[in-house]
Amino acid sequence: MVNPSSVVAALPRRPLVVGNWKMNGSRVANGELLAALRSAGPFDAEVAVCCPFPYLPDVALSLQGSGIGWGAQDCSSHESGAYTGEVSAGMLAEFGCRYVIVGHSERRVHHGESDQVVADKARIALSHGLTPIVCVGESDAEYEGGLTESVVKRQLSAVVHTLGHCVSQIVVAYEPVWAIGTGKTALPEQAQAVHAVLRAQLAAASTRAAEMRLLYGGSVTASNAQAMFLQPDIDGGLVGGASLKASEFSATCRAAMAAALESSGKSKK
Repeated sequence: MVNPSSVVAALPRRPLVVGNWKMNGSRVANGELLAALRSAGPFDAEVAVCCPFPYLPDVALSLQGSGIGWGAQDCSSHESGAYTGEVSAGMLAEFGCRYVIVGHSERRVHHGESDQVVADKARIALSHGLTPIVCVGESDAEYEGGLTESVVKRQLSAVVHTLGHCVSQIVVAYEPVWAIGTGKTALPEQAQAVHAVLRAQLAAASTRAAEMRLLYGGSVTASNAQAMFLQPDIDGGLVGGASLKASEFSATCRAAMAAALESSGKSKK
């Protein structure tokens, strides 16, 4: 029988599954969810949850020593100052955050964040020791118009140019906007094609592109996760609604490692 931990050590990219709670939760519900996640672990894949700002102290306390990481859903592009309502990367670092999501389509659409603002957020997150999860993705109209590749390359280009060689320290999440919260999801082959484009773009900027983790997001569930994660350039998922259910999220995390094990077995034949 294969020892999963030995496979993890040999994998070029350890699978990563991140739960994005969005604007959901309560202290009671969060406590129950996190307790259930702890009970379901440990996970061989790397696992993290990104919660709303007010819950960071509770989440940090609940997950301490569990092996599950935590992070935030956004940060300011500024270090500090007169920016009422903003939360800085330095503040997040004080709560032990490992990750911060930047450039989610809901921030781009509802808050007018430009590609450059997203890049600046990634830069400042890195400066405080956080790993930015940079989201890219096309709208339904852009998808129907055959613009997927040009849109995601444009969005990632701003980050590449701003970070330079440090771009190898980020995680990239491809989230087609038309699949977020809609129940729709890209076919695994469709998602892989976009991830391959993104990795090629990163390879032109960094010699470490093959080590970088690219995630898929967009109605990821336990039922479709393994087929998605089996694709060669998809290293895990950024999970929305399904991350609010411990059993569903746990199954998705296990699917990521199962896919890595299967892919590793195939590569050795």
